[in-house]
Amino acid sequence: MTHQNLHTNVKLDMRGLSCPAPLLGAKRIINDLENEQILLLMSDCPGTGDDLFAWAEQTNNQILKTETLADGGTAYYVRKGTGESVKANVILDIRDVACPGPIVEAKRLLNGMKSGEVLKLVSNCPGIHSDIVDWANATGVKIVDTSEIAAEEYAFFLEKG
Repeated sequence: MTHQNLHTNVKLDMRGLSCPAPLLGAKRIINDLENEQILLLMSDCPGTGDDLFAWAEQTNNQILKTETLADGGTAYYVRKGTGESVKANVILDIRDVACPGPIVEAKRLLNGMKSGEVLKLVSNCPGIHSDIVDWANATGVKIVDTSEIAAEEYAFFLEKG
């Protein structure tokens, strides 16, 4: 799913409310959504991001995207999980390594993996999103899933062809 094509099913504006109200509101709404539906949560509480990312990781929901709102606060696009997540055969957490380092290391690891195996690549390189897509298109590596796991930190599930 590309972020440009995000369709939100429910919008919840919690700006002006202090934590943990935005998280509790998000939890209540997510519980009523169907799997794969998306909640747009808007909050200006500084702790919402940390709370929301920790909660999503524990509940198999995904923060697909965050963005700063022009009129204040942050928008969080939260996809309700299915109860199943992509299982990685290998995890490469390469945060704080500048591009093209994450792709170079991912390529090295994928070369040693069997066809159909999945590599989870975690990176916070500012250009990683477009670099991964271009690299995958050029090499035939399949991007199985992608999500923002923390502010400006991404997880890519890459399947060897």
